[in-house]
Amino acid sequence: MPGKQAVSVSSVIGGEGKLSDLKVFHILESYNIPLASYGFASTPGEAVEIAEKIGYPVVVKVVSPDISHKSDVGGVRLGLTSSSEVYRAVEEMNRVIQVKAPGARIEGFLVQKMMPKGVEVIIGSLNDAVFGGVVMFGLGGIFTEVFRDVSFRVAPIDVREALEMIEELRASSIFNGYRGIPPVNKHALADILVKVSRLIIENPWIDSMDLNPVIAYPDKAVVVDARIIVRR
Repeated sequence: MPGKQAVSVSSVIGGEGKLSDLKVFHILESYNIPLASYGFASTPGEAVEIAEKIGYPVVVKVVSPDISHKSDVGGVRLGLTSSSEVYRAVEEMNRVIQVKAPGARIEGFLVQKMMPKGVEVIIGSLNDAVFGGVVMFGLGGIFTEVFRDVSFRVAPIDVREALEMIEELRASSIFNGYRGIPPVNKHALADILVKVSRLIIENPWIDSMDLNPVIAYPDKAVVVDARIIVRR
């Protein structure tokens, strides 16, 4: 069902390898994949306006095609709770990045709602030489590298297959509630998996995708950070 997907991915990739945060978010939005509320700012004042609109606390991240690991150069600030903190964070980011990453182009700043704690998962894709588009699901955050608890399916997948992927994890019991952690909405996670499946089938020039973390709650699941690599 193309519909809103008529906002073609090819129209925003611009021959790049790793897409900018904004381009990634626009692509995900075109497939109705739920994101934490966000806005793009060019100045400290604009960042404050966005933060006031989406509500505190917020996260501010630098947007730059030349910076791969934002936190290494002071390009991420978490848990900002006031207009003065946001304004100061953007000013400091500009100053620190000029020292730690001289010459890096700063396109602006992503101001994003800081989501409360939930169960973090990763949803991703890869373009396999034999099978084509493959969808991946696993525990997110720091657990991705530690436990390697993941499941895979060749795209396209439906809701039933997406739910099977969720249940296949060795740690899947955490999704049913565990030691004070409430059960999560598995169907909300399955919905994102199905949409990612459709996205990579309709846009085979996407080489890989990582939505990490996706935070799952009892009533919803929300993408907080994402990366897309496209074939040049």
